[in-house]
Amino acid sequence: MTIAKRFLTIIRDYFRYADSILMLLCIAASGFGLVMVYSATRSYEGANGYMRIQILATAIGLVAFFVMSLVDIELVTDRWPLLLVFNIAFICTLFIWGVEGDTGNRGWLRFAGAGIQPTEVVKITFALLLAKHICYLRDDSRIGMNSVVSVGSLLLHFGLMFGLIMAASSDLGSDLVFAFIFIVMLFLGGLKLRWLGIGVLMVGTSAPLVWSRFLTERQRALIIAPYAPDVVDPTGLEITWQAAQSRLALASGQITGRGLFKGPLSQSNTIPSKHTDFIFAVIGEELGLLGCLTVIVLLLAIIARCVYVGVKSGSRIKALFCIGIAAMLAFQTFENIGMNVGLTPVIGLTLPFFSYGGSGTLSVLAAMGIVSGIRRTST
Repeated sequence: MTIAKRFLTIIRDYFRYADSILMLLCIAASGFGLVMVYSATRSYEGANGYMRIQILATAIGLVAFFVMSLVDIELVTDRWPLLLVFNIAFICTLFIWGVEGDTGNRGWLRFAGAGIQPTEVVKITFALLLAKHICYLRDDSRIGMNSVVSVGSLLLHFGLMFGLIMAASSDLGSDLVFAFIFIVMLFLGGLKLRWLGIGVLMVGTSAPLVWSRFLTERQRALIIAPYAPDVVDPTGLEITWQAAQSRLALASGQITGRGLFKGPLSQSNTIPSKHTDFIFAVIGEELGLLGCLTVIVLLLAIIARCVYVGVKSGSRIKALFCIGIAAMLAFQTFENIGMNVGLTPVIGLTLPFFSYGGSGTLSVLAAMGIVSGIRRTST
């Protein structure tokens, strides 16, 4: 067999067994996202640079989708000490080389004009490592998952990552994503409700201390702003400005929108961070309610597909990983859209597949590739 025929055979077999539905959903969402990033950045100085980065990240992400779908996560998680070292070391690079992004936290590494956000990558490896941790406690540990020692080890695992991220970058948004992944995976992994109740009680009793000692004044203001805007920002020109402009853009779009590339607020740079945190406002102004619903349906379909693949995988560790990735997408979708409509705090979380950002785009497509590979090996 010639090299060309062998390559074609590999490609044909891949598409026969890979999750074509998930792949098509990801391509559709990414393509839609590219169009909206172009619309959001075309009025910026150096607009072509934004698009080159986003197109390149999407192209590399699709390659990563293919490559990661060939990975057996059970073999990867058998090397869990390496995953743990990677997670810790990658976050710790922010102590040395971390620089501030648009949201004011030191969550970025920048070299030669390129930016990397370590937390975007570590979300995936954290879900892999946590799935391994839970499965070990459930299936291989003599003391079981619900013993004090087991729960303590899980809390230590999560607390290490949560604390490192907060200390290295003050990135509250990413920390909340990690917390949601942790809670959902533990709940579906078999943690008894009494432990979740104890956790809620502990969070409630420690909240005043965390509020006063560990959150900055700006972070406290951002959290309160959606619920008491007149108290936090009486003039409406500071903390609440972003969300207010976003709501105006969404309202002006009505049902069908003002037209692609024709949004007055979007094209005049009135909406802050319109290519990242507030891309949903651009979609709403230019494509209206129909465009917003299309985005929501695509994201819900991707999340549902991740859950479906996990349920059908026949492997606890694979199911937990898929659930973790679905939880990550669900939280970021809810929080980002909530930010845009003024229901949740503005904490710098992007909309998966749609917001500008090389690290986020590449990481989420790689994660989808792993899910596709789980589907491929389960058929």
